[in-house]
Amino acid sequence: MATFLAHIQVNPGREADFENVAGRLYTATHAGETAMRRYEYWRGAAPSTYYAFASFDDYPGFIAHQVSDHHMTAGSELTGMFASFTLEWVDPLPHASGLAPTVSTAPPADATELAASYHARMPAEEQAWWRLVTSGPLGG
Repeated sequence: MATFLAHIQVNPGREADFENVAGRLYTATHAGETAMRRYEYWRGAAPSTYYAFASFDDYPGFIAHQVSDHHMTAGSELTGMFASFTLEWVDPLPHASGLAPTVSTAPPADATELAASYHARMPAEEQAWWRLVTSGPLGG
């Protein structure tokens, strides 16, 4: 599984533009991506702040999303809209979520140049403490 929480700060005055693109991306993702388990956007409490929460069957499913035609189109439309963007890999709690752990994988040997670039720029960052909690001294 690969699950992320994106922290998005949109440039003031671009909120409606962002929400329009996010809505189309949401629709296209839900219509055509079989490896997607959750994919949604949220408004934050602070002005111009948004979050995207997404979970895919595996890291290759995330990469397939990133290189999809609809994501590439949305990416070009979003250019210049963000004041900041941070992708945070998150891990579901084993007994408090229906999702599997976030696990990183290496790019396949036949990965396209674009897919390989996403592997390099956005690796699924598993935190060591995640596994310690469930299997080690913290999990008891």
